Amino acid sequence: MELAFLKPLFARPGPWASVYIETTRATEDAAKIQQLRERAIAGQLIDAGADGYTTRAVMERLAHEPVAGTPPGRALFASGAEVVLDVPLTLPPPAGEATWSLLPHVSPLAALRGDAPACLVAYIDRMGADLELREGHDRTTVGEARGTEWQGRGHRGVPTDRYEWHYRNKVENSWNETADIIVAEIVRQWPVSGAELLVLAGEARERRAVHNRLPERVREATVEAESGGRSPGSAMTALDREIERACETYARDRLHRTLERFHRGRGKPGEHREASVDTGPGEAAEGIPAVVDAARNHQVATLLLTPEAADAGRQVWIGPGVDEVAVQRGEARAMGVPRPEQARADDAVLRAAAAADCDVLVVPEGMRGPAGGLGAVLRWSM
Repeated sequence: MELAFLKPLFARPGPWASVYIETTRATEDAAKIQQLRERAIAGQLIDAGADGYTTRAVMERLAHEPVAGTPPGRALFASGAEVVLDVPLTLPPPAGEATWSLLPHVSPLAALRGDAPACLVAYIDRMGADLELREGHDRTTVGEARGTEWQGRGHRGVPTDRYEWHYRNKVENSWNETADIIVAEIVRQWPVSGAELLVLAGEARERRAVHNRLPERVREATVEAESGGRSPGSAMTALDREIERACETYARDRLHRTLERFHRGRGKPGEHREASVDTGPGEAAEGIPAVVDAARNHQVATLLLTPEAADAGRQVWIGPGVDEVAVQRGEARAMGVPRPEQARADDAVLRAAAAADCDVLVVPEGMRGPAGGLGAVLRWSM
């Protein structure tokens, strides 16, 4: 999960109401169940000491949840009587949770929002392409490529005369120009979209022509889908399944590569003991002191979290600045923080990581992750 979308939360002081609530409505009594969920959230906020204005803002937002097209869950972050961020979740929270704390409690987002990459889909035909960005449940049209107009006659045989040869040659040149136009639009949209995966949908010949013209940096993140296309009535359900599988494969491979780099970077033989933490002569950090230090120095490339991590809920000391985080209160004072306050380690580290445009990956149960459940792959060696 990329963290840039969290930056608005750290641009203003707290305290914050952080709410995770299931919003599925698959049963006949869904409306009643949702009311009970919302009442439970309100009760938790009041018990935690949230002010009435912020609690009311949260409840008003939840009351306007549409009946149709709702995601499995939502995360809301509110402060100063305003809901600052409302995030649809890929997975429903196991239980409704509402907290009131100095920092927004953002760490559950990593598991509930999912690791599926943002995906740019190009629906291609002989006339051009439509580009769509898929991020979780959101689908947004982001571009269109219009190729050179031509009128084909469907001839597939060997040319029988000179006129036919020139005609078919002109048609082929027209398609080549269209493929170049499509590629130019994809290359233009690729960096601004934030996509990590490109899916090409359409007829095999057109897909392949576009694929072959892509620059290497984009082609390495490209897959071709056998289903779907630009024309109405295309097999969109089958295409959706293909895209879902491609995203799952991408996320799984990314996690495996990151974990390999993490374990390799924990240290070299003779320099770092397997059981030790809080040190890291390689390109990895493990344990609260090492991860806090790396986050404070914008050294983290990818943060690794394990569900129910033992270190996640440990208290650290913070100041108002996103990089003002320390393990000891005296250390925070030495950094120039006049009145350090305590916060959860995972939320404090995520605040610093978001400011440095890092991302975070969740290590599922059963996989060997960082000791204590909190680690990082670094941008450079410690």
